[in-house]
Formats: sequence, structure tokens, C-alpha cells
Amino acid sequence: MNEHIMQQCEDSMRRGSSSFYHAFRDLPEKRRHAVYVIYAFCRLIDDSVDEPETSPFTIHELRERFLDLEQANDHFIWPALRWLFAGFPNLGRQPFLNQMEGQVSDLTLLRYETMEQLEHYCYLVAGTVGEMLLPVLRDDLHAEAAEAGIALGKGMQIVNIIRDVGEDLGRGRRYIPADLMRRHGYTEEHLSRGVIDGRFTAMIDELHGQAAIWLEQGLSNLDSYPKRSGLSVALAAAFYGAIFDQVRRNGYDVFGRRAIVPDEEKGALFLRVMASFGAADDSADSAAVS
Repeated sequence: MNEHIMQQCEDSMRRGSSSFYHAFRDLPEKRRHAVYVIYAFCRLIDDSVDEPETSPFTIHELRERFLDLEQANDHFIWPALRWLFAGFPNLGRQPFLNQMEGQVSDLTLLRYETMEQLEHYCYLVAGTVGEMLLPVLRDDLHAEAAEAGIALGKGMQIVNIIRDVGEDLGRGRRYIPADLMRRHGYTEEHLSRGVIDGRFTAMIDELHGQAAIWLEQGLSNLDSYPKRSGLSVALAAAFYGAIFDQVRRNGYDVFGRRAIVPDEEKGALFLRVMASFGAADDSADSAAVS
């Protein structure tokens, strides 16, 4: 793999998600590079919908080029993806297509009515990332781990939705399901005015309760992963749990403040998760991906 191309993928991840970058940066090189490529492509997909004025491609152009991947050459991501699929034969292309389908829905489905609707969306845009990462983080096809990876992605997406309520409203989107709002007596008008009261916090806590269930499920198979891969997954989940803790510390103000986990807290989480894994012997893991 061209070193400059991989550096661009790494830079995309470092800029786009400090939490993910710090969670996965200590993987063995081949696995780590694969995560960079997956993130960089998912970032392009996301930006094509959320930041169309600065994105190099529309979502439809991305899909067309992905479907004709062997011929695509107008961006660093295409040779990176060719390297990815060649190096990880268990990695299929359908999760990437499903991810793009989920992002396309953001152009038309702006208000969610039910939790079932929202769960399907969370699978498309985030559960699929779990499906992408599984063949990169381990060398076998493990059905229970695949389900756990999907659950972890869905839980993380709910945390994203909670953190980004105000930002999404600015784009005309409401991911909080209408049936959840009605159950708590919280109206569209309250949401548009950014009302933070007991109804709002109870609603957000219930939504996070579902995220917590999925995040816990996502950690259910870590002992079956190579040690450094399991550590990376645990770190990613811990960092996302800390995002919601920050939302609480911000008084649930997700309208005017972005919940950012301080670096010192990330450092403490890193040490805590590392301690739970014990001293790592990565010789077998490194050999598996050499």
C-alpha cells in the first residue's frame, strides 16, 4: 500500500474522530491500516450527505465508483479500498452498500416516528461498521461476534444522535422518535425551542437506556478476539460511554454545547481498560496479520 495514501486515510480518522483514532491506533499495522481505510470511506459517505458543499463526491457518485471499484482512480480512497478487500478476503462489500443506503435516507427521511424505524437506521449507518470491522479485527467468521459488533455500532449511533440533537435540528432532522416524545409529553415545539426540562432529560435517559443495552451486548464476546483487537473494541465503547457522561455533566444541553470528552479523561479510561485486559502478549496477533 502506498504510504501517502495510507497517511491520508489515517489523517481522515485523526481529524474526524479522536475517540476512534485513540481506540484503534495500537492495533497491529495491517489491522490498523484497514481500520483507517474503513473510517476514511465512511467519513466520505457521511460528508457527502452532511457537508455536500465541501465533499468531493455526492453520495450517488460514491456508490457508482464503489460499484466499479476496479476502475475508480480519482481519489485516494479507491486504491485504499482495493488494498482492503484484497488483504481481508472475509470482508464483503454489502455492508458498505448498506451504509450508503442509510446515508441516502438522510436526504428524504427527516423525522422518525418509532424506535423500530430508528433502530433500522442505526443498523444501516453504524451497525454496518461493526460488520466491516469484524473481518479486520479477527481472522474467523464468528456469528455471535458479528451480532455483537452490529449491536455496538447501533449503541454508538444512539449516543451520536443524543450528542448531536441541536446540530441535526439545524439540518432539519429529528432522530428522536415521535412516539418516545409523546410518551414523555415533549413536543416538536419544545424541541425547536431547545427546552431542557424533566421531560427532556427523562426522554434522553430512556433513549440512552437502549444504547446502553446495545453497548453491553457489543462487549459480550471480547474474550474471543485477539487481545489487541478486543482492547480496541473495549476502548471505543468506553469512549462512547464517556460522551454520554459528558452530556449529563453539560446539564443535557445538546442544543448549544457539544459533548467533548477531555483528553485527561480519555487517558484515564485508556489506563482503566488496559488494566482490565492485563499485560498483552501480541506475538500471535501480529503473526496472524503479517
